[in-house]
Amino acid sequence: MIIYNAEGMILGRLATQVAKAALLGEEVRVVNCAKAVISGEKTNTFTREKERRDRGGHPLKSPTISRLPHLFARRTIRGMLPWKQARGREAFKRILCYPQIPEEFAQEKMIVVQEASVKKLPNLKFVSIQELCRHLGGKV
Repeated sequence: MIIYNAEGMILGRLATQVAKAALLGEEVRVVNCAKAVISGEKTNTFTREKERRDRGGHPLKSPTISRLPHLFARRTIRGMLPWKQARGREAFKRILCYPQIPEEFAQEKMIVVQEASVKKLPNLKFVSIQELCRHLGGKV
């Protein structure tokens, strides 16, 4: 089992690493999802996600965008998988995300992906998933 620490990581870059590991057959756990970040200007990110959520459609058939940070991150990881195929669905079942560090993983060794670090950004324009979900109306 591989445990990734998402604190201070860019969500998209982390999601690619997690998706690759899951497709190779590994059990993957991502902790501290609420502290992962999305790069870009805060107002643009808030506007884009608000429009995406409000787009709606038929309530029983349209996709639901979660306002919980760990489910938001899991949905982003699903975008990196071929989830309409059997191997993608099986890989998606092997991925679990947590908003904080659960007690069972507190003593485990966690992987920090250096390529996904927020320190690699050329500027300080980013927003955390927790802040984004709170803006969308989540009770985080």
